[in-house]
Amino acid sequence: MENNKIRVGITQGDVNGVGYEVILKTFEEPTIFEICTPIVYGSPKVAAYHRKAINSPTNFSIINSATEAQDNRLNIVNCVDEEIKVELGKATQEGGKSALTALEKALHEYKEGLIDVLVTAPINKNTIQSPSFNFPGHTEYIQERVGEGNKALMILMRDDLRVALVTGHIPVSQIASSLNKELIQDKLKIFEHSLRYDFGINKPRIAVLALNPHAGDEGLIGKEEKEIIQPALSELKNKGMLCYGPYPADGFMGSGQFAKFDGILAMYHDQGLAPFKALAMEEGVNFTAGLPIVRTSPAHGTAYNITGKGIASESSFRQAIYTAIDVYRCRINEQEIHAHPLRKQYHEKRDDSDKLKLDATE
Repeated sequence: MENNKIRVGITQGDVNGVGYEVILKTFEEPTIFEICTPIVYGSPKVAAYHRKAINSPTNFSIINSATEAQDNRLNIVNCVDEEIKVELGKATQEGGKSALTALEKALHEYKEGLIDVLVTAPINKNTIQSPSFNFPGHTEYIQERVGEGNKALMILMRDDLRVALVTGHIPVSQIASSLNKELIQDKLKIFEHSLRYDFGINKPRIAVLALNPHAGDEGLIGKEEKEIIQPALSELKNKGMLCYGPYPADGFMGSGQFAKFDGILAMYHDQGLAPFKALAMEEGVNFTAGLPIVRTSPAHGTAYNITGKGIASESSFRQAIYTAIDVYRCRINEQEIHAHPLRKQYHEKRDDSDKLKLDATE
């Protein structure tokens, strides 16, 4: 990191979606270069194509690696076949292949220490599938490649609203059978640790949503609350974690109770993300907690229906960059704070001097 600027790696995502549009629009504002050096992994040719389509004034430098990145301008690492065909608004295998190539190059340079954080533009989860990418999405792939054995947790966030998920990209028919006490506790532990060390919240309060309507109505319409969720919470409460619930999801979100908590843990994808996106879609950020790498992405998808029209909002992507920078800085601060802990101090009580005894032992 040079001159306190964080080197932000950015993957191009699906070349037929709005990825390049939101990237180019974000860096039309020059003040953002004061806090970061952006490095896009993708294709200068495709970037120029999108720039012309939306009439963006953003200029960029073409480089071969993050080692060549220039300050105060957008840098693009050329890592995709120059003959790639762009078909705006269409899902193509070629688009998926180029998205994976860019992602692989970015993760390689992250492991080499050449970028500090990663911000991923949207992909098409279907077209990116290949023998080397057999995952439901970015999160699972990044966990496998650079997770170092740690488990990831998806958090959708905007300001103080943070929603995490127990189960992610799985069919609804498999949700109930996938839940168990250990899984819920694992997710809560990752969530609490992230709230502490990624966001600087000393004693986070976490609300946990029920699986069934009305929190199961005492077992009348579901037993998961009594048999799985409540026991999981009780054990962690006894260990000092501030976790509460399970709350009926509809009333909890509809009444505004979510504003009283630092984090909300939902049982499944749409339970948490449907209300989140209704409240915060424009500036929502997807943050991958639990991993050594700081990775964020915008809360929206490829948006094929508006690609190339110049009307896509860059707000979510810009917030993804700011969030990645904030989390990275928070982690650095936490490391510095804990690097040299104060020695335990003991006082001699046998005389009136009350002299401090630094060499005393317990």
